[in-house]
Amino acid sequence: MEVQNANKLPVQSIDYLKVLKILWSRWYWIAACIFISLSIAYVFLWYTPKVYSTSASLKFVEEKSEITELLAVKNIYDRTNKVQTETYVIQSRDVLLNAISRLNYRVSYFVKGRVRTSELYPEIPFPIEIISQDSINFYRGLFDIKTVSHKQFELSYSIGEKEINKDYNYGETIDLLGTKFKVLSGPANTGSVYSIKFNSKEDFLGRVIGSLTMREAAKSSNVLMLTVTDRNPVFAADILNAILKEYVYFDGYRRSMSASQTIAFINQQLQFLSGQVKTAGTALANFKSSTRILNLSSAAATSTGEVLSKNDQKKQLELEELTIKQLEDRIKNNLNSSEYNFNVEGKVDAMLAGLVERLNSFFLEKERKLAIFTPNSDQIKAIDKQIDDIKKAIITNIQNYKDRNSRLQRYVAKEISEAERDVTSLPATERNYINLQADFDINQKVFSYLFEKKLEAQISKAAVVPGATIVEEATPGRRLISPLPGKIYTYAFLWGIGVGAGLILLIRIINPYIYDKETVESLTSIPIIGVIREFPGFIDNDNTQALSVQKPKSIFAESVRSVRTNLSFLAGEKKSKVICITSEISGEGKSFVSINLASTLALIDKKVVLVAADLRKSKLHKSFNTDNQKGLSTYLSKQHDLDSVVVKTSNENLDFIPSGPVPPNPSELLHTQQLRDLIARLSEIYDFVLLDTAPVGLVSDSIPLIRHADINLFVIRSGVSRLNAATIPDRLSGEYKLNNVVIVLNAVTDDAFHTRYYSSNYTGGTYQYYYSDYSGYSGDGYYSDDPKPKWWNIYKRLKG
Repeated sequence: MEVQNANKLPVQSIDYLKVLKILWSRWYWIAACIFISLSIAYVFLWYTPKVYSTSASLKFVEEKSEITELLAVKNIYDRTNKVQTETYVIQSRDVLLNAISRLNYRVSYFVKGRVRTSELYPEIPFPIEIISQDSINFYRGLFDIKTVSHKQFELSYSIGEKEINKDYNYGETIDLLGTKFKVLSGPANTGSVYSIKFNSKEDFLGRVIGSLTMREAAKSSNVLMLTVTDRNPVFAADILNAILKEYVYFDGYRRSMSASQTIAFINQQLQFLSGQVKTAGTALANFKSSTRILNLSSAAATSTGEVLSKNDQKKQLELEELTIKQLEDRIKNNLNSSEYNFNVEGKVDAMLAGLVERLNSFFLEKERKLAIFTPNSDQIKAIDKQIDDIKKAIITNIQNYKDRNSRLQRYVAKEISEAERDVTSLPATERNYINLQADFDINQKVFSYLFEKKLEAQISKAAVVPGATIVEEATPGRRLISPLPGKIYTYAFLWGIGVGAGLILLIRIINPYIYDKETVESLTSIPIIGVIREFPGFIDNDNTQALSVQKPKSIFAESVRSVRTNLSFLAGEKKSKVICITSEISGEGKSFVSINLASTLALIDKKVVLVAADLRKSKLHKSFNTDNQKGLSTYLSKQHDLDSVVVKTSNENLDFIPSGPVPPNPSELLHTQQLRDLIARLSEIYDFVLLDTAPVGLVSDSIPLIRHADINLFVIRSGVSRLNAATIPDRLSGEYKLNNVVIVLNAVTDDAFHTRYYSSNYTGGTYQYYYSDYSGYSGDGYYSDDPKPKWWNIYKRLKG
């Protein structure tokens, strides 16, 4: 019977149960990774400073004072989308710096611990008086203070890599690196090492900006939630409350700023007009007294009214010109004010007011971004370009307004000239009277108009109340936001599982060795006729234990018998079978398999001869406790006859032919007719002729034996043979046109870690020999293998 090689590889699919078994086989790796991850998490939590969060809320309202309600003064500050707009104001540099000024920021105290240095704010362990300080160039590093005695302390600081230490007396004036100060007394706890740091407001700006976040309490609501995160919960609450109070103050100040500017402008004009009104009134009174004119004629009264009306228009236009000129000067002087507060009436003026409002919004956005970006950054440059564009548009609009005003003034001046021509026909006394009366009335009317506007501005200023109220102040909460122990430990636990499982799968993926039959089946179509289990005990270098078949009821013995059974069916038409046993390299158990197969075949009353056909490095003679002075090499070189080289063993059915001394030409001897005659002669005497050959992957000595064998048994050893070893039987079969090559997988264990995570599907016409890998059957009572001790029993034994 010929061996029928499979036409195709068996279909294999992932067996998820095997994957779980692989992971479970090294559960202690996963446990170790979990332990390491949790230990790292513990150390991380121990060394990482805790960050706390505190919150407060601010409500935006447009409240009106009682004065506003009584006098119906319009509040020009009504705004929409307050929450989004005012967040820029809250984060502006001026608001934050003024908020920092409300804290005791000039000296920071720290205590040095074994792990880290901690800030003591708001605690002041010992008082320090700052006498003077350079506003810019002062030392911003840490000064370490250590008590020497009840009168002295040691002050240490570093400049570069140099450390400076010096003793001072308490109360002594110390002038160091831009700061003159006194340490008034020592700390109560003299065993601790304290540090101090001198600050400016700007030193806290980055800390505040980086920790301040704002959001709407609810969508489209007018309540703003402010949150500050910091390592010091007290500082977080204090700075947040300071920001709220400063913003409320700043908002009220900003709201009254427009009215203040209007009042200042009107006062300036009133001061000038007051003198003119007095002068014109005195002149008119003196003229009336000297001329004794009481009433004008009807013609004179008409002319006087027309002149007064036209002059009144002229004064109004001149006042508007002054107002627009004031705005133009501020724009051209490049004042970076966030509020120009230009407010006049008219269609063109409404357009100006809109442009100014957009300009104000860009200034606010610039202030907000300056807290994050440098003045030379691309973001700030882009805003500056937008500001310049808006200013150019405002200047253009102002110029158009001024041109319109000038044309109106020229037109009114022309009408005044025409009205004055009518006056020239009047008597000289009436003309002088009309001129003096007109001058007095115009100045008086403008004075009254400006005084009325001043009163309105004062009422508007008095009516201003802050547009925001503090709903809830911040308290030094202990709401920990990072690191969160529960979250860190959970992630560490999952990370440990992932790393452990990943490590197991990675080692399995990069594994270059063959461990189970599924791996062999995935690489070759050559059939496997059996899986020999690992020998249950110690095997010496000579393999002497295998000959005795010490445990015939062991799983190992049964696996060898399974191979023997399948060999009996191969080449079944032949009375005697020549079996060539080879492998890729040495150490794969080729000789071990040969000995055990020969022994089990002899046990069923088959005449068996085992030939050590490896003429280079055979050790089989040691397994049979015989010398190697004569054997196959001496027979092939015609030094001895067959009877001289055959060794009888303790088993009457098993004979052995040693390899003999290593010849100078082993490959040539195996190619001779003498070898072919020997195989033919042995086939007449024995039922099975087993040829233990040299590894086919190292030398070519085995080729002539393989070509003349009835069965070629290729041995692959679990954990020793590499993946490419499984391809050699295919190459032998294809190159030499052999159909009698089969595979035996040797030394297979129960270790699930090394199993392939695929299962083979033998449907579809794939021819297979029946055998078992005998995994998981040790507890069924059919085998006498000693159970493996559990790990906890080993621990108890070691402990005992």
